[in-house]
Amino acid sequence: MHQTFQWLHIGAGSFHRAHQACYLHRLQQQQSGSEGEWNIALGNIRDDAETLLATLARQKGEYVLETVSPAGEREYEKITVIKKIVPWDNKLTALVAEGAAPETKVISFTVTEGGYYLDSHRVLDKSNDDIQQDLNGAARTIYGAIAHILQRRMEQQAGPVTLLCCDNVRHNGQHFYDGLVQFLTLRQQDVLLKWLAKAVTTPNTMVDRITPRPSPDIAARVKSALGINDAAPVMAESFIQWVIEDNFATDRPALEKVDVALVSNVNDYEEAKTRILNASHSAIAWAGTLQGLTFIDESTSVETLYQLAWDYVTEDVIPCLLPSPLELESYRDVVLERFSNPYIKDTNQRVAADGLSKIPGFITPTLITRYEQGAVPRACAKLPALFFLFMRRWHEGSLPYRYEDGILDTNRVNGWYQSEDPVKTFASDRALFATLAGEANFIELMRESIETVEKEVLAPKHQ
Repeated sequence: MHQTFQWLHIGAGSFHRAHQACYLHRLQQQQSGSEGEWNIALGNIRDDAETLLATLARQKGEYVLETVSPAGEREYEKITVIKKIVPWDNKLTALVAEGAAPETKVISFTVTEGGYYLDSHRVLDKSNDDIQQDLNGAARTIYGAIAHILQRRMEQQAGPVTLLCCDNVRHNGQHFYDGLVQFLTLRQQDVLLKWLAKAVTTPNTMVDRITPRPSPDIAARVKSALGINDAAPVMAESFIQWVIEDNFATDRPALEKVDVALVSNVNDYEEAKTRILNASHSAIAWAGTLQGLTFIDESTSVETLYQLAWDYVTEDVIPCLLPSPLELESYRDVVLERFSNPYIKDTNQRVAADGLSKIPGFITPTLITRYEQGAVPRACAKLPALFFLFMRRWHEGSLPYRYEDGILDTNRVNGWYQSEDPVKTFASDRALFATLAGEANFIELMRESIETVEKEVLAPKHQ
């Protein structure tokens, strides 16, 4: 008997369409006509994707993915796995209905760092206005949306479901589960909490594919290559990777057939990804911005910036991650080659975002481990030094673009620079630096690092 399962994705950004949808499309092509076909329903929590969703609806969910290698080889693939575009309203009526449908077996989402509303101790930020509204029944955050969906699934006996995070947050599945349990506890939804423990899993994942915001010139290349008028094409690098903890609550697609790694533990993969790729990416974006550059590839081509990232990984990250099943030196070199891809045109603005979550998520763990190993993490300390200088520009109003950060507290950040000793205040911020915050040797290291970065890294040498 032919069965069709549904995969609901919440978050209609470019990354999903270049990553998870790409994998599921390829699996669908492989298994066309066989039992257990998987289709995607795509929706959003906020109304900020209405134009894109309307465009995709007109195209029946279909669009073209352009990929480009560091050598400039471009390939085009028409993605046809999205079969349903979920209309938005402020109560998420249609999204909740799709999430509660018995045929929906997986609900994935791209939350990113700020969307978990968790501090460094995994405590939910109850003071956040969106969280407050959701605690009172709204659906403005992933917690509010999922709470409504799970309540409906439970009431309708729609069966177990897997909630799958698809972002760069370390231990993302566990973090989301912790936040959701706290959220439901605050709402006193005890019956739902018991059902959650029995019927829902939240596997950890690691996802990787550099996906810039689509530029206007992609459509013309798609038209030239395929003869298709696509109003919603997406572009990404040729590299792609997906590692998932094989802990699904019920049916799952056979993703291993399209080179997804289904593993018992994703820790080694996500530690390498977050510390080597994500942290280096952010550092290059902050430094490139400070040097007046626009794109990641041109920033990476500046010798001092490339060397800063290479030294950071070599001197401080690799010693933290050994032993590892991965060839870390090779991974470092591939990552920097990917950043250097001149055809991607990923912007410093996109990658520089959400630094207030990236410092504690991607960088502070390496600082702490190196101190524990008896080393002084001088190469790693240059990354928060760059962020300090980057946010000083924001404080002064002299960044060349609008800085976006899901947990930006303007009073907190302005307070660093308005204090008598900005470096000390910054280095004493526990939300950024956990147990290192306020330590005399760490404050002194940050003073040295900021001075070194200003003199040796940011001095314009890219004439």
